[in-house]
Amino acid sequence: MSAGSDPGAPAASRTRGAEVRSRRRVRPGAWLGWGLAAGLPLLFLGVFFAWPVVALVVQGFFADDGVGGRVLDLSGFAEVLSRPRTWRVVGQTLAQASVGTVVSVLLGLPAAYVLYRCRFPGRTLARALVTVPFVLPTVVVGVAFRALFAPSGALGGLGFEASFAGIVVALVFFNYAVVVRTVGGLWERLDPRAEQAARSLGATPWRAFRTVTLPALGPAIASAASVVFLFCSTAFGVVLVLGGTRYGTIETEIWIRTTQFLDLRSAAVLSVLQLVVVATALVVSSRLRTGRERALALNSDRSAAHRLDLRRAADALPAAATAVVVAVLLVLPLAGLVARSFQGPDGTWGLDNYVALGTTGGRNALTVTVWEATATSLRTATLAALLAVVIGGLVALVVSRRPRSAGLRRTVGVLDGVFMLPLGVSAVTVGFGFLITLDRPLGFDVDLRTSGLLVPIAQAVVAIPLVVRTVLPVLRAVDPRLREVAATLGAAPGRVLRTVDGPLAARSLGLAIGFAFAVSLGEFGATSFLARPDAATLPVVIFRLIGQPGAQNYGMALAASVVLAALTAGVMMVAERLRGDAAGGEF
Repeated sequence: MSAGSDPGAPAASRTRGAEVRSRRRVRPGAWLGWGLAAGLPLLFLGVFFAWPVVALVVQGFFADDGVGGRVLDLSGFAEVLSRPRTWRVVGQTLAQASVGTVVSVLLGLPAAYVLYRCRFPGRTLARALVTVPFVLPTVVVGVAFRALFAPSGALGGLGFEASFAGIVVALVFFNYAVVVRTVGGLWERLDPRAEQAARSLGATPWRAFRTVTLPALGPAIASAASVVFLFCSTAFGVVLVLGGTRYGTIETEIWIRTTQFLDLRSAAVLSVLQLVVVATALVVSSRLRTGRERALALNSDRSAAHRLDLRRAADALPAAATAVVVAVLLVLPLAGLVARSFQGPDGTWGLDNYVALGTTGGRNALTVTVWEATATSLRTATLAALLAVVIGGLVALVVSRRPRSAGLRRTVGVLDGVFMLPLGVSAVTVGFGFLITLDRPLGFDVDLRTSGLLVPIAQAVVAIPLVVRTVLPVLRAVDPRLREVAATLGAAPGRVLRTVDGPLAARSLGLAIGFAFAVSLGEFGATSFLARPDAATLPVVIFRLIGQPGAQNYGMALAASVVLAALTAGVMMVAERLRGDAAGGEF
């Protein structure tokens, strides 16, 4: 007898359906768990990001009333916006960010093709090499290019020292990897049959690329460009070292106004201008990234890569362009930095600069030695990475969900954008906001401004978005039906997370820890405000050495920069090896 003729079959089917629906219902404990998973990051970022930033921005809207109170006063906006210097700084910020974005995209496309569409020995190592500059400390990059463009440097004849062009080159050095990895990640998954069909109909390789492949890459290119623009417009350390006040940006102007003039109102107005730029870039990036994720879900096959054939012009030209860019733009500055670090104050070659790292520099330029600052940086970065991975992991877990309710989906989308704000907001703004708000946070009788916890907390705030962007793609790649099947079989929500999401998320954990540690190790913007002289980090010490006269101090700055670069590169190399084949990672 068939199931359909069995009078008990429909009742049994209804019973099983009821059991499945009951298991799919979210239990009260699950609601509490998800509430804590979302609430803890919101509380952390609310106290240590939103509150300091808002407190500093509010300084631009209020003034002293003369009797100990504050009144609403918008005259600060009119005053700051009427200064020619303000618009010159805004213009330089937009110009450097725009040119840096265009050059990064143009140079990054050939490398994306070679590293993600072609197979050749050493491809994994080449990908790691291209990624390292993105996480190098800004102070190290500034020192490297300063030595490269100096009259005695390898490229001193170009006249790029303290110039607009020199700053743009350094910005491209940082953001080259963003374009390569973002565009390459999509290019690796494109179905080659569309381009092959165009070629079979008589299209030249260039025309097939221009009419078929390039439009398909459009969302990834636009997403990468928006993120690069965001990073370029908020660059701090490299602009401060290479451009000084002459080629300053909004970011460096905020630092100057707060540290040199204590002009909080002007700094607050500039922070508002920067927030407008950041918010616009984040909205564009979020929308374009969503479109790219849908494309990746439809074309997830990575087997389309072919063996690199230098006899074909279509492979030879991008390979040659990539080799030149990597050699000149990435390797030469770092090689020059290493070479100059072995040149002593008297011009002779040796280890004098490295031996001097155990001292406080010429005329006691430092309060601590470089090795003591290195130990402080390692301790601080370890704590910051731990905080960033815990908070960022919770954020990724929450925003990776795909709720059935349209309202919940919109809420998740809003949270995704909110948690990304620290990626673009000025670290200088965050650091100075800490100083004016965290004397008695939430009424607790503790002054965090004198605590050793303030620096790792600030560094964790900066690193959290990168942890999210590393772990999130892996969690979003999990088929939701796996979770539903586990829940149908009676697994509690916690067990579903441990058995379904946990093993896959663990593959990206090594890379997330590496990013968080490396970014914290080299963070300079907020740390320059918060680090005490007796607990200075390595980037702060390097910047102080650069600002002190004397060949010994400059030589120590070069050697210390090499130490910091080696630590950062080593961390990222280990992270890349631990990340696993299915690890995510997007910028």
